[in-house]
Amino acid sequence: MIKAAKHKEEITMRLMNKVAIVTGGASGMGEAICRKFAKEGAKVVVADYNFEGALKVANEINAEILDAATAIKTDVSVETDINAMIDTAITLYGKLDILVNNAGIMDGFEPVGEVSNDRWEKVFAVNVNGAMYASRKAIAHFLEQGGGSIINIASIGGLQGGRAGAAYVASKHAVIGLSKNTAFMYAKKGIRCNVIAPGAVATNIAQSMGDISTFGQQTTGVGMAINPAFGTPAQIASVAVFLASDHANFVNGAVVTADGGWTSY
Repeated sequence: MIKAAKHKEEITMRLMNKVAIVTGGASGMGEAICRKFAKEGAKVVVADYNFEGALKVANEINAEILDAATAIKTDVSVETDINAMIDTAITLYGKLDILVNNAGIMDGFEPVGEVSNDRWEKVFAVNVNGAMYASRKAIAHFLEQGGGSIINIASIGGLQGGRAGAAYVASKHAVIGLSKNTAFMYAKKGIRCNVIAPGAVATNIAQSMGDISTFGQQTTGVGMAINPAFGTPAQIASVAVFLASDHANFVNGAVVTADGGWTSY
C-alpha cells in the first residue's frame, strides 16, 4: 500500500496583505490552498460551483481568522461567472494580487478513438476555458495596479501522455502552454504566471469521471505500480504559497512538478 508522505505545516505570513482568488476552493487542493493562504496572511475568495462547500470552507477559515475569507458560487466554464468572481473580489478588498486557477475535472480515461464530443468539450470548458477567462480578466486588473501572480494547477498529465484520457491530458498540456505564453508576454509588466503539476494527490476529482473506458483505464494504469507516494492537498498548497509569495519573485513561467518523484523514473 502506498502511503501519503508526511508533511509538517509551517506558517511564515508570506502573503500578508495579499488578496487571492482560488477556484475550486470548496474541496481538495483548492480548499487546502485557501486555508494555507489565509494562515499566511491573505484575504481569500473561495470560488466554487459547489457554493455550500465553498461557504463551509470560508466560514471555517473565518472562525479561525476573522474576516479572512469570502465564498462565491462560480462556474468557471461560464465567462460571466468568472467576471463576477473577480469583480466581487476587487469590490470587497480593493484589489487582487493572486489568482489560482485550480478548478478542474477528469475524463474517463478515453483514448482519442473513444472520446465523445461532449466529454472533450466539457473537460476543455472547465480546465482550459476557465483558466483563460480568469487569467484574461485578472490581467486587466494586474496591468492597472502594476503586477500580480497567476498560479495554474495542471498535472503531470500535462507533461506526459499516459496519465489519463485524451481530453484530460490535452487540456493540461494546453494549460501549461497558456501559462508559459502568459508568463513571457507579461514578464515586463510585473505579472508572473507559474504552474504546479501535481502527481497522484488525494482529492475528489474522480467524482467527475462518469463512464470509464475499460481499455483506457487498463492501459494508463500500468504506471501506478511505480508511483512512490500519494501526496496530500496540503503539500500542493505549500508549493502554491511559495509561488504566490515574494520569495518567488524571479520565478516566472515555471512548471513545478510535485509528484514525490513519480515522473523521475
